Amino acid sequence: MSEKIKEIGSRIHDLRESSDISAAQFGKILGISPETYSDYESGKQDIPASVLFKIAQELKVDMSLLLTGKEPHMNIYTVTRKDKGINVERHSDYSYQNLAPNFHHKKAEPFLVTVEPKLPETPVSINSHPGQEFDYVLEGTLKITIHDHEILLEAGDSIFFDSSYGHGMESLNNKVAKFLAIIF
Repeated sequence: MSEKIKEIGSRIHDLRESSDISAAQFGKILGISPETYSDYESGKQDIPASVLFKIAQELKVDMSLLLTGKEPHMNIYTVTRKDKGINVERHSDYSYQNLAPNFHHKKAEPFLVTVEPKLPETPVSINSHPGQEFDYVLEGTLKITIHDHEILLEAGDSIFFDSSYGHGMESLNNKVAKFLAIIF
């Protein structure tokens, strides 16, 4: 695994330890097996963005601290220039770019998400995380599966949903889809 993944795991380990929570307890809180949680902390396995978000919530820290090791410091506003957000390669099916990594005490996490086309036989990866999510399609056609419902969205369409329900996204027409995701 990459050094970045190991660094993130190490930061999570240190924060969890300083919160006086055992690894087994924290895995249970997150709803994952002790083995998977151990692999996350050791850097043996990449951590999905939804799990990172939940870890940050449980440890009461900003997700940027987990990703970069730095506390956000902007209180009034923050600007993220085109292609300058923090890349969060947390899921093999999507690439995420955090669009507000430097704002302190965010009430939501905004991401630019890119979904690459895949083979038709490949199943959609389903995930869930606490809270709510707003997605606004910028480019391409996106098929969203939420709790056994399939919704097609084109550029300019949006959806708001309870993200504790299983959901997954895939691009259609063999083209990249991009959308703005805001996780609350």
